Amino acid sequence: RLRTLNRLQVILQHLKMSKQTDSTAEVLLEKKGGAGIITLNRPKALNALNLPMIQQIYPQIKTWEQDPETFLIIIKGTGGKAFCAGGDIRAITEAGKVGDKLIQDFFRGEYRLNNAIGTCKKPYVALIDGITMGGGVGVSVHGHFRVATEKTLFAMPETAIGLFPDVGGGYFLPRLSGKIGYYLALTGCRLKGRDVLRVGIATHFVESAKLPALEKDLIALKSPSKEKIADLLNSYHMKCTVDQEKEFALAEHMEKINSIFSANSMEEIVKKLKQDGSPFAMKQLETINKMSPTSLKLTLRQLREGASMSLQEVLQMEYRLSQACMKGHDFYEGVRAVLIDKDQSPKWKPATLEEVSDEFVDNCFKPLGNYDLKL
Repeated sequence: RLRTLNRLQVILQHLKMSKQTDSTAEVLLEKKGGAGIITLNRPKALNALNLPMIQQIYPQIKTWEQDPETFLIIIKGTGGKAFCAGGDIRAITEAGKVGDKLIQDFFRGEYRLNNAIGTCKKPYVALIDGITMGGGVGVSVHGHFRVATEKTLFAMPETAIGLFPDVGGGYFLPRLSGKIGYYLALTGCRLKGRDVLRVGIATHFVESAKLPALEKDLIALKSPSKEKIADLLNSYHMKCTVDQEKEFALAEHMEKINSIFSANSMEEIVKKLKQDGSPFAMKQLETINKMSPTSLKLTLRQLREGASMSLQEVLQMEYRLSQACMKGHDFYEGVRAVLIDKDQSPKWKPATLEEVSDEFVDNCFKPLGNYDLKL
C-alpha cells in the first residue's frame, strides 16, 4: 500500500507541473526560448484576475527574475476580447459580506504582484489587446513595455462601483501629462486604440493581427538586452499604420481638462464644470454625479498624494483605502447596481460630496499597524 501511495504522490507532482500548461488552467505559465510567458486564461470572465491566478503569477515572476536563462517576460490574455478586464469583484463582494479574509488576501496579493512587476529586473512586455481595466492595468502598466492595438479599450472605472482606481493608479495616473490622469480616474473615461498610446499608458502600438508574429520574434531573440527588445517593438510600431489619421479623441478638450481637474477639491471641480457650462463640461458633470461621492473624494486625494510617492508607498496607501472601502457601504451597493442587479441606480451613502467629511477621508488613509501592506 505504501508503494501505491508513493506512486500517487509522484503522479500528483506531475499533474501539478502540467497544470501550468494545461489549456483549462486559469493562467498558463510557460517558458519559450528566452521568454517567460504568462497567459491569462479565463476568456469567459474576460480574463479577470482571481486570487489563485495572482498566487501563481507572483512566484513565477520572482523565479524568472532570478533565472539567468530567462531574458524577458511576456503577459497576454486569451479569447480575443480582453487582455484583462479587472479583478474578480464578485468574489470579493461575497467575501466582504460575510467577513471572509479574502478581502485582505486578494488586495494584498494583487498589490504585491503589481510591485513585483514595477520592480522586475527583467524586461516585461504586456500585450494589452482588447479590454484592459482595473486589475488588468495593474499587471501591465508598471512593466517596461505596454503594446496597445486597435482593439485596446482602457479604463479605470472604479468610482462607479464605490472603489477607487487602485493597483498603483495613485502612482501612474498623476504622472500622465497635464491632468488627464485625474480626469480618467474620476470619470472612468474609456480610451480606445491609439489614444491609449497618446496619453502615455501604452509605449507601443501594433496591429492586433501582428501580435503573434511579434511574440514569435520576441521569443526568438538571443539573450536580448532591454535595448534589443525596444528596437524590435519600435520596428513593429513604426510599420503600423492602423488608425494613424485618427485624431486624439480628447484633443479639443485637453485645455479644459487641465484647468478644471487641477482644482484642489471635488466640490471645486464640480463648481468649475458648472461655470464652464460647455456640452463637454455638462457631460462630465453628469458622469461625476453618478459616481460614489466617497470614492470621488478618496480618489482625488489618492492621486494628489501619490504624485510625490514611490510605487511602494502608493500601494501601501491603496491597501489602506481598499480595506476602508471593504468596511463601507458604497462598494457593495455599487457592485449590486452595476454588476449584479444591473439597474445602474446605486443609492450612495453619503449621497452628496458635501456629506463626505474630511475627517472620514482622513481616517481611510490612516496606517493599519500590523495589518499594513508589507512589500
